[in-house]
Amino acid sequence: MDKTKLREQALFIRTSLFDQGFLDEQFIELEELQDDANPNFVEEIVTLFYSDSVRLIYNIERGLMTNPPNFTKLDDFMHQFKGSCSSIGAKKVKTECSRFSEYCEAENFEG
Repeated sequence: MDKTKLREQALFIRTSLFDQGFLDEQFIELEELQDDANPNFVEEIVTLFYSDSVRLIYNIERGLMTNPPNFTKLDDFMHQFKGSCSSIGAKKVKTECSRFSEYCEAENFEG
């Protein structure tokens, strides 16, 4: 596959992620910060996001196993996760984090 085809495919995937609501304008802002001095900037930020996500999801899962659950602590983890999502433009995940926080505030374990 030549470079033109690869660029077209990458643009298609990027557009699809925006059209389906997975990403928001924050991701575009990250892309605009990437330049010749730091050509891997977006990749590095997304890699950090994934590393943080693994840690936060692990902490949330552990928090859900306590009886009774500490909703304040769970909400703190979720707030951190939502902030990470916001920083890279992960719109759908950020929306789900907000929903989870609402359940924590209501102390609704089933939610």
